[in-house]
Amino acid sequence: MIAVPQWFIFLLIGNCLVVLVYSLLNLFGKEEKNRSWAIRAAVMLLCPLVGVCFFLVSWLLYRLVFRTPVDLSDVVFNKDRVESAAMANEELERNFVPLEEAIVVTDKKNLRELMLNVVREDYQESLASIALALNSEDTEISHYAASVLQGALNDFRVEVQKNYQSVMDDLDELEVQEDSVSEEESRAAALLERIDEMLKKRVLTDLEQAHYARTADEVAEKLFSKAQNHMDCGMMEEIALRLLEVREYEKCEKWALRIAEIYPDTLCAFTCRMKLYFSIGNRQKFFDVMEQLKKTDIVIDKETLELIRVFS
Repeated sequence: MIAVPQWFIFLLIGNCLVVLVYSLLNLFGKEEKNRSWAIRAAVMLLCPLVGVCFFLVSWLLYRLVFRTPVDLSDVVFNKDRVESAAMANEELERNFVPLEEAIVVTDKKNLRELMLNVVREDYQESLASIALALNSEDTEISHYAASVLQGALNDFRVEVQKNYQSVMDDLDELEVQEDSVSEEESRAAALLERIDEMLKKRVLTDLEQAHYARTADEVAEKLFSKAQNHMDCGMMEEIALRLLEVREYEKCEKWALRIAEIYPDTLCAFTCRMKLYFSIGNRQKFFDVMEQLKKTDIVIDKETLELIRVFS
């Protein structure tokens, strides 16, 4: 009969005690039962000392190495504090040209790609340029341009038609304002700004251009009667210029004279009238206004100087 060394018996007993303690700790020491401990206990029981040492070393490595806290003191998670620097894409920058030039010189393949990129982005500011593509020889490009313009113009027509009557009705019921700006005035100003933005692009037909210029005049007239002090010279000038573009000279002069009366110390009080008299060919009134402008301390811009040079 083979004699079993005494130390080996003690090793088995100690190994069994370790497995028993490990099992009891896992059975009663955790709220969530994880059955993976049973496999480890079986390995330690079947592989005395080796299994225990293997799992003990693994646990020590995990605690000492992988559970070490990471120093995040130099890491910034706030996007407001991050300034990323990226090198310029020179190849991409070289390919940027004004849309008007691209429509004239670009080949069909590149122009189609350009139009698709414009359609995917916010194209509201590019409507005037897109309108140039309607005359393209490429029918597909013309189709892209027509689709974009038709959608934008339809949205504009619906928006103005929806807001015009409600704004006019609200202004009718509004008491004359002198102090704070009311919600009705803000809505009227927003409608005027929307119409002005579209008229500046010159993408409407001549009839519609004139129609919406007169619509803006009606809204502005109602707003002027209720809140004259809340209309700045810039707003009034834009209305006058849009009327001038559609040859509504009487309405344009009405606003030009109002600017001169209410804001006499501004440049637009003179330039608005000068542009009107230049357009209708009234040299006498043009030079009268010019002489009035010379007597003031108002700084003349390049556009006004060019206007005087052409008409002189």
